[in-house]
Amino acid sequence: MAEISIGKKAPDFKLASSTGKTLSLKDFKGQVVVLYFYPRDMTPGCTTEACDFRDRHSELEKLGAVVIGISTDDLKKHAKFIEKYELTFPLLADTDKEVHQLYGVWKEKNMYGKKVMGTERSTFIIGKDGKITHIFPKVKVTGHVEEVLAAVKEII
Repeated sequence: MAEISIGKKAPDFKLASSTGKTLSLKDFKGQVVVLYFYPRDMTPGCTTEACDFRDRHSELEKLGAVVIGISTDDLKKHAKFIEKYELTFPLLADTDKEVHQLYGVWKEKNMYGKKVMGTERSTFIIGKDGKITHIFPKVKVTGHVEEVLAAVKEII
């Protein structure tokens, strides 16, 4: 696994998307990409985060940024999530956790005293040149989208 760090080229991937197409990072060459990893569709924190991105999506678009969400949920679950909350950006299905591992967000976590593997909520901002400009690990949902907006404004 390549080390993920600021200034390095973001690892490319191909995943099934809620748009009905297979998307890859290369599809967004020349655009700023906000790539966010979240644990599960329909859970409280993930719903808040997705709705925050939805509510600020037009601002990010005006800055030339695209938002992409990735979880280990399948496309059927993504479709329900998108419909219920009227999400305005694609969600990608990483059911085999390959891209999670590529970006180092599939980690051991403590849940009610037990060690389990799961997604560490994280966001990566990728510049127009395909290099990572910002990494937000262990994201706290409240205020996160404002942090992302500020970071995107820094690099445009």
